[in-house]
Amino acid sequence: MIAETVPASRRKWRLDENAVRNLGLVGVLVALVIIGIITRPELYSDPTWVRNNILTILQQASAIGVVTVGMTFVIIGGGIDLSVGAIIALAGVWCTTLATQSYGAMGMIFTALVVGVAVGLINGVLISYGRLVPFIATLAMLVSARGLAAQISGKQTQVSANDVINSIATTKLLGIPLLVWILAVVVAAGWVLLNRTTFGRRTVAVGGNPEAARLAGINVKRHTVLLYALSGLCCGIAAIMLTSQATSAQAAMANLYELDAIAAAIIGGTLLSGGRGTIIGALFGVLVFSTITNLFAINNLSTEVQNMVKGGIIVVAVLIQQFRYRSLTQLLKR
Repeated sequence: MIAETVPASRRKWRLDENAVRNLGLVGVLVALVIIGIITRPELYSDPTWVRNNILTILQQASAIGVVTVGMTFVIIGGGIDLSVGAIIALAGVWCTTLATQSYGAMGMIFTALVVGVAVGLINGVLISYGRLVPFIATLAMLVSARGLAAQISGKQTQVSANDVINSIATTKLLGIPLLVWILAVVVAAGWVLLNRTTFGRRTVAVGGNPEAARLAGINVKRHTVLLYALSGLCCGIAAIMLTSQATSAQAAMANLYELDAIAAAIIGGTLLSGGRGTIIGALFGVLVFSTITNLFAINNLSTEVQNMVKGGIIVVAVLIQQFRYRSLTQLLKR
């Protein structure tokens, strides 16, 4: 109902803007590849290496990409989740305890997903019904979940002895890693959920104007809880993916994933104040950062320089986002 009140010209403007932004991100990816060719021509002259490197980038982007899908929903809905990395760590540690591993692969997967959703629900309840600011609630959860993960693991690395879980990172379908297929399925499901369902329309409405959404009959509090539960579910999936890659889990895993996920969503055009964003744009944001990481790795550049570059990209993206938002507001007032 709310979506129908948006003028057709405005919807078209948003579609065009999203297309332009995505093309711009594709251009950034092409530019990064060109930089790689210039700096390491001996590597890019080998077709086999290029193919394997592309698969490596996609595989490295898989877990953070899944987390970014959940983060994008939360931000579009007007929130923020600083606890995603800690949730991954807690879910990973919990599903690799000896007791959980005794139930086999399905028991480990079930545990990771339940832990992720449960912590997400706690975040949502604290924010919706406890009326805590999302920044404070999820920051507190970040500290608490990391602490609980350390307590459960005894500050030790827990090794996964399950061959099914460990094989997820090494299995390929049609020559493409299974982790990449998982990312593709999550992105496709996220796109459908956001663009083709009532849940997606309500998410945009709640993030754009919570009071108007409430007056339109949307249960804003319940919907906010569901958004954080969705983010937690994505964290549970990512926990299995990371556990498979490392064949272990620890309280320090997925460190700073919250910053990477937020940054990727912003780069992809998700408005920090809520009410606007795209899953495809967020995916391109993830690929941009993963390609930058890969570019720095093949050129043996330090992580510190890489982080400075990423920070600069985030600042520029937010500045551009604010400029475009002001321009759109002025255009609609005419």
